[in-house]
Amino acid sequence: MCRLTDKGVNLLADAFKALAHPNRLQMYLEVVRHHQAEQPLTEHSRTGLPAPAAGCGVADFISKLSIGAPTVSHHVKALVDAGLIRVEKQGKYVSCFLNEDVYRELGDFFRPLSSQE
Repeated sequence: MCRLTDKGVNLLADAFKALAHPNRLQMYLEVVRHHQAEQPLTEHSRTGLPAPAAGCGVADFISKLSIGAPTVSHHVKALVDAGLIRVEKQGKYVSCFLNEDVYRELGDFFRPLSSQE
């Protein structure tokens, strides 16, 4: 069994609470899939530097989940407040990015359970 600090317990509790809603869970899984599809980052052809991550567009959630923009905004806020994702605004576009630290914490929480089987 993994040992968690009080901070770690609160972080996981907030994450599980946010992910308990089906729409938020679907949105989070989409951000995770998008993040995994970007790995490894390719190099920019002219500079040789890593290409910037594109992020998962909030507009994609509206079409994929068939829910309105205000509802998507509400769910995105809940995921941000739980520390699961971060958002960046570029003009009128909003992109969601995976919080890799929290993603790892979730994985570490479940890993001991699966290794005991």
